[in-house]
Amino acid sequence: MKTYAGIPEENATLENSKVMLVTVPYDGTSTWGKGADKGPELFLDASENMELYDIETATEPYLEGVYLAGEVTEDSSPEAMTEAVYQKTKEMLQYEDKLFTLFGGEHSVSIGSIRAVGEKYENLTVLQLDAHTDLRPEFHGSTSNHACAVFEANQKHNLVQVGIRSCDVEEMQYVPKGQCFWAHEIAENPNWIEDVLSKVSGNVYITIDLDAFDPSIAPSTGTPEPGGLAWYPTLKLLRKVFEKCNVVGFDIVELMDSPMAKPTAFLAAKLYYKMLAYYHLAEKQTFIKSN
Repeated sequence: MKTYAGIPEENATLENSKVMLVTVPYDGTSTWGKGADKGPELFLDASENMELYDIETATEPYLEGVYLAGEVTEDSSPEAMTEAVYQKTKEMLQYEDKLFTLFGGEHSVSIGSIRAVGEKYENLTVLQLDAHTDLRPEFHGSTSNHACAVFEANQKHNLVQVGIRSCDVEEMQYVPKGQCFWAHEIAENPNWIEDVLSKVSGNVYITIDLDAFDPSIAPSTGTPEPGGLAWYPTLKLLRKVFEKCNVVGFDIVELMDSPMAKPTAFLAAKLYYKMLAYYHLAEKQTFIKSN
């Protein structure tokens, strides 16, 4: 049995796991760099080669269990893929005591998962870490294009965008007022993390496009924009979001295959594992407070 990060089988069953991981190896709508369909494979391979002890939190997140919940392979059209991800997410959300996580694929895979999460959880905030606004109503004749990744989320939910440094003029009308943290402003604002935290509360779904990070640390992504987020400040933000809010799910997308994919794949693997560490820590603190 193949397990996440090569963890023992007893930590990888649905019954014993507090985390469920769905993979979506889809790259049907990307417009420049191709290879995001190899993202899940690269991520899982890198995960098998990282240490499972997290120094910062002094925890071993895998002990809480990670269940590989299967992959969504539908790729006949962007719309069919979105529907398949939606149905798979809906199925997984029945397990209310477990955290839903997804690894893509390009960013269009998030449309279906956010749709399902938004139906289940009221007053949802979608926290998007990204280089691009992804707010086009449609692109290349499809509403399920990676350039439209959070358009629907913005219509239905509280969207907070972080790290943005690229967008089309037509998207500006859709940018959520006071809730888009542009990369050039983050660079000049020592209090940007607190400012972001003031906009997120309650139920939160986090969607991370790896191009949010600076290409110096995450080059192997579809559209690597200069001037991106750094590693430690981003982790600090994420840890605080897990502490403050009820994170109901998250995804990581846009890991692309390339001749030099390993550093970005390893960053993605560490990022995912860090988020599990923060989630479990926050859960324990909530349990202690409630008792």
